[in-house]
Amino acid sequence: MIDHLGFTVSDYPRAKTFYAAALAPLDYVLVMEFGMAAGFGARGKPDLWFSAGEKTAPPIHIAIRAKDRKTVDAFYAAAIEAGGRDNGPPGIRAHYHPDYYGAFVLDPDGNNLEAVCHEAE
Repeated sequence: MIDHLGFTVSDYPRAKTFYAAALAPLDYVLVMEFGMAAGFGARGKPDLWFSAGEKTAPPIHIAIRAKDRKTVDAFYAAAIEAGGRDNGPPGIRAHYHPDYYGAFVLDPDGNNLEAVCHEAE
């Protein structure tokens, strides 16, 4: 089981603002911050970390599980509103499995951020 992951971002304040807004519908919040390193997570456990530096190359893909499809939709709307770029609107991705409902947004550095629900509607 993966405990946490980390990557670097080119503009720390911009990334912190983006991730705070985009992840809020998924109940992910800023849990810890050390200087220019931010740890986001749910229920007090930071498992998504980023720090200031040159942006991670190549860009990475991060998928966070959503409790339901409505939450995936809310994530997508919040991420776009926060300045993310569409990389796949909410919808079924049947090539993964019949109930795979996901949405994809590129963060300010081009990382592919996804919210996914595996439950039937």
